[in-house]
Amino acid sequence: MRDEMNVREWQKKFSEDAFIDPSFNTQCAAGWYDWFCKDSSLAGKTKKMGRIITQVKAGGKIDLDKMYVWFKNNCPCVGPLYDDFRFADMETGNTMFTICCDDKRSDYKYEVWCRANDFSGPYIGFNTTKELVNWLNTSW
Repeated sequence: MRDEMNVREWQKKFSEDAFIDPSFNTQCAAGWYDWFCKDSSLAGKTKKMGRIITQVKAGGKIDLDKMYVWFKNNCPCVGPLYDDFRFADMETGNTMFTICCDDKRSDYKYEVWCRANDFSGPYIGFNTTKELVNWLNTSW
């Protein structure tokens, strides 16, 4: 097993405002792995994506007890920075889903990449948080 907290524990800590502090250590504890923006921007990004993550429920595509969440701020060769959050298997560390948020190169507000198609391209896209959350909360 890895040290990361599972999604269920992450959701609990988020609801208790455990990740509100903009400090480097707090944001790393929240799951930030890599970023190209100012450190002071991370707390706001955690809050924005955290509101989505807290809506993920048991019984869907995300195993709340066997997966963890982590964050990345991406710097593509073409286009502006964009954020994503990823759900990974706690035992293997393998990322299962990557949800890209507001990537200006996409036609969608949220673009999902996943292991189901070996991350060969976007699997599905959504223009609203509600659509994304409904999809994540529906089993395969």
